Amino acid sequence: MDELQDLRRDIDAIDRELVELFRRRMDVTRRVGEHKRARGIPVLDQERERQVLRDKAELAGEALRPAVITLFQTVMALSRRQQRDLMGQGQENPGVRRWQDARANARRPVAAPRVVYQGVPGAYSEQAALDLFGQGARTAGLEQFEDCFLALREGSADYAVVPIENSSTGAIRQIYDLLTQYECYVVGETTVRVEHCLMAPKGATLDTITHVYSHEQGLFQCERYLNAHPQWEQVPQADTAGSARMVAECGDITKAAVCAERAAELYGLTVLARAINHNTCNTTRFVVVSPRLELRPGADKISTLFVLPHEAGSLHEVLTVFAVHGLNMVKLESRPLPERSWQYMFFLEFTGAPGDPAVDDALHELAQTTGEFRVLGWFVSNLDQGGEAACP
Repeated sequence: MDELQDLRRDIDAIDRELVELFRRRMDVTRRVGEHKRARGIPVLDQERERQVLRDKAELAGEALRPAVITLFQTVMALSRRQQRDLMGQGQENPGVRRWQDARANARRPVAAPRVVYQGVPGAYSEQAALDLFGQGARTAGLEQFEDCFLALREGSADYAVVPIENSSTGAIRQIYDLLTQYECYVVGETTVRVEHCLMAPKGATLDTITHVYSHEQGLFQCERYLNAHPQWEQVPQADTAGSARMVAECGDITKAAVCAERAAELYGLTVLARAINHNTCNTTRFVVVSPRLELRPGADKISTLFVLPHEAGSLHEVLTVFAVHGLNMVKLESRPLPERSWQYMFFLEFTGAPGDPAVDDALHELAQTTGEFRVLGWFVSNLDQGGEAACP
């Protein structure tokens, strides 16, 4: 134990030297920033940073090369942040102005709101809307996801409830694309436990079925069960509950739908098999989308989107922002940008409370670091309902 204490004292002594050296380095990079500011020189010199990393890697030797590169990537990211603050970069960033305007014009939650979702009664989206706004909520199902966003823009709805990811099949790409295209905000979230049933008109049996209809996600989530019946043709549809309604209207005992059991009750179908999805903890996360920002009591999760320059280390610099401020990043998703080969829009969520200076600083630095930047919302995290705690 004495030897361990001695080694720890050695580490503490070395760390004190490192801190002093880091302080001296940051003092020099501050003067570099002042020089750049006086002469209008950009903060980032990409070729210079590449050369620095190559030089440091050579000094480290083979064994420490990856660790030293990571160390200096972080150090240089901190230096860039210092210089950007000094030079005031980001103050006029369109993303910062947009966020400031949204906060200034944030609205209170709408009483007795009009809520839209994609699909028809019996859809999981309808269930999410009722869970969020109450069983007496004024809800309306629309044909396409984009119709929900158009309703918000045109003022015919106060909120839209849309699925954004599933625990079995991952992100729902259309929603991320629509969040990019429309000026709207995420103001809430919930999860719904997904338990798919096979249902058909009265008189049908497993032996009479030839075609099975559902949303492509529903078919995929039940593929093990469905593939055990190779004689059934799987036919993707726009939504699960719509498939149930179609099967009910045609009354053909050769046709079946995959949907929630509530749809069978609504449309008079017979449930032939329950819980046919292979993931028994299958859960879909839904978000509440609003045409205006809302800052509700208890908000503790922030959603952002940004585009990064196609440069080495650009994502690492963003991640450094959260490490520096001690903030917990909980979601990172990317989508390709149309007509910009190999460039991506990133969706990032992290936890933080309104009024926390670390959060404000992080948002400011994200605006400085990224090419395009938007805050999509600040809302109460609610991922317990229907989640794994409810799984058998």
